[in-house]
Amino acid sequence: MAGSHGIEVVVFDVLGTLVDEPSGLRAAIRRAVPAADDPSVDELLAVWQQHVEREQRRMTQGQRAYANTQIIDAEAARRVADQAGVTDRATVAELSTAGQRLPAWADSVAGLERLGRHFPVVGLSNASRAALLRLNAAAGLRWHQALSAESARTYKPAPEVYQLAVDAAGCPPDRVLMVAAHAWDLRGAQAAGLRTAYVRRPVGDPPTPSDAFDWRVDGLDELVTALTAS
Repeated sequence: MAGSHGIEVVVFDVLGTLVDEPSGLRAAIRRAVPAADDPSVDELLAVWQQHVEREQRRMTQGQRAYANTQIIDAEAARRVADQAGVTDRATVAELSTAGQRLPAWADSVAGLERLGRHFPVVGLSNASRAALLRLNAAAGLRWHQALSAESARTYKPAPEVYQLAVDAAGCPPDRVLMVAAHAWDLRGAQAAGLRTAYVRRPVGDPPTPSDAFDWRVDGLDELVTALTAS
């Protein structure tokens, strides 16, 4: 049965929306390069993020064969290590799994629990299946179902990834709500027919004036209240 807004299932992006990805990566880089000062850590973080974004984009555009996030993160870790002059293999290996140990935002765990009393709640992440399993455990995230873009062998915002959520929901896409802190992610969901909710995070990709999302909220408490209001 749909809620008062016609929503049957709520789907969440994970990286950046429910977990603070930059802070988690910064912490891992600091452990790997303890002598680095703050500007250097930020520079190394940019190396990591730019590699991940570039390679995922190349895959969605058919310029590179699909590789999951464990492979891409290992590549990013090697780039960071090379730039920082880190040669210890164990340190680089530990850094490559940094994306599996990211802290949840303060309202994420309680917000999911509250919302889960009213709706089936699904995680939909670009993280690989194995990485998503460990990330959920480390951050304390609890789902009715967690889906990885690895099952579609591509990355958001490719429509095949959102279709995973629609298929799992078993209802029309306009009864599925996609929640994310990234406007680009919500535009992809919108193009696939899903309803959309933007949640503001310090590290997100904010909407432009031309974006017409169904909800814009400052946090999960506000979203839960909006979705459960009679």
